Amino acid sequence: MRYEETTLIDAPVELIWRLTTDIDDWPAFMPTVQRLDRLDDGPVRVGSTARLKQPGQTPAVWTVTRLDPMREFTWETQRLGIRMTGRHLLEPSGTGTRNTLVLETAGPAAGVFSALFGTLMRKSLHQEAAAFARQATASA
Repeated sequence: MRYEETTLIDAPVELIWRLTTDIDDWPAFMPTVQRLDRLDDGPVRVGSTARLKQPGQTPAVWTVTRLDPMREFTWETQRLGIRMTGRHLLEPSGTGTRNTLVLETAGPAAGVFSALFGTLMRKSLHQEAAAFARQATASA
């Protein structure tokens, strides 16, 4: 299953990219992230890992699988027969940024998981998109 939320943010791509890849700061402004512990040092790169605690969920380790500067940050986790892929896609739009958040689920239990939690996943993406917009405004 695929869930997607697109927001136009009145801030340059460079700022949204910094907010997206500076994952250590997410718990301070992202309501869907209670705790984030980096499992490696340095800037986020392909292969970087972090343990993420989200409301109502057990912690999960996410691994960065794709990083295309100023365009795409993708990471994945596996749990209970489900592979979850989170994508942050950025593109310039006038003087601002089109910020698209995507969550994809795959695997044997993905259909049941999506039936049970699809509404929650849509709500989470909406909250995350709004949080990036708020933080960009506060940082500008």
